[in-house]
Amino acid sequence: MCAKVIEEFREDHRVVRDSLIELASALERKEIDKAREVLERLNKLLGPHFRFEEEKLYPTLRKFLGEYVDKLLEEHDTAISSAKELAELLSKEDISDEEAKEAASKVRGLLVHVSNCDGLAILAERLSEEEIKDLEKTFSEFRSEGVPLLEWAEKIRVKA
Repeated sequence: MCAKVIEEFREDHRVVRDSLIELASALERKEIDKAREVLERLNKLLGPHFRFEEEKLYPTLRKFLGEYVDKLLEEHDTAISSAKELAELLSKEDISDEEAKEAASKVRGLLVHVSNCDGLAILAERLSEEEIKDLEKTFSEFRSEGVPLLEWAEKIRVKA
């Protein structure tokens, strides 16, 4: 079974993967405007995506993953913290070589979560048709709301 929601979820990971690589490269080259543009794209994409994962997908997959879901949530904490730090860094007109190198390294570190998280799609394929439809409905709602990651993390996200 390869439902639309699973394909969209996987496509998001491809876009995030490519964007993180692009962002790390822009940071290393100290192309501040390019890095800002990529970070903004990620902010817009990842708000609905993270919200979907945390509010719907992870709780649904907990029956397969158990406490591993908590690790995924911790990885989101790290990604959100990194996004905030990057936004602050990129608000400056110029960054040092050391800041650029450190920021690029942090960005590359997020690729592991993207890779691991994409593997959740294979588990989602084991969900019932009703669960899949519920996931699709929620993903669609969150996408149409379009709340960016940093705004969602600040104003909507519920942390246990």
